[in-house]
Amino acid sequence: MNHMQPDLKATAASVVLDTITYAIGQSALGNILAARGPIGVCAILIGSDAGTLRQDLANRFPGRVLLEDAACLRDDLAAIARFIETPGAGLDLPLDMRHGTPFQQRVWEALRAIRCGATVTYTALARRLGMPDGARAVATACAANAIALGIPCHRVLRADGSLSGYRWGIERKRALLEREAAI
Repeated sequence: MNHMQPDLKATAASVVLDTITYAIGQSALGNILAARGPIGVCAILIGSDAGTLRQDLANRFPGRVLLEDAACLRDDLAAIARFIETPGAGLDLPLDMRHGTPFQQRVWEALRAIRCGATVTYTALARRLGMPDGARAVATACAANAIALGIPCHRVLRADGSLSGYRWGIERKRALLEREAAI
C-alpha cells in the first residue's frame, strides 16, 4: 500500500515563500511599517495608527503569512526614518515590486527614475511611458503603490503643479516634497 506522505521540506519552503515579515516604527511622518518577503522590501506604509497599517498590509497580501519581527527589520526601519529626515541620503533597500500588474510595474520603474528633489506631472509621466492620454491610469498605478518612499509616488503632481491625493495623506506628501526641495 502506497501512502502519500506530505513533503515536509516542500511545505516548509512554501511557508517561507508565503511569509512576509514586518515591523512598525516611528518617523517624523508618523508610524511606518516596513515589510519584507524573500526578495526584498515589498511594502513601506505610513500612517497614524499601527492597527490600520497592519490591516492595510493584510489587505495588500491576502493569503500570506504575516510575521511581526522588529529585530529582523530594525535596519530597514532606521533607513526609512533616516530617508524621511534627510532624503538626500537616498533609500538603498532591495525592493520587491512584483506585486503589481505589468503596467503598474512600468509606472513604478519610471517613478524610481525621478531624482530626489524633482517632480513630474501625471500627464508628463504618462507621456514618458508612451501613453499621452494615460494620466488617469498613471494616477491609479501610483495609488496602488505599496512601497512608499522606495517608489516615490509623492513626486507626482497635477498638471497645474498642485498637490493631489496621496494614499498616506496630502500633508505627508507636502512634507516629503518640502524636505526634498531643501536639498
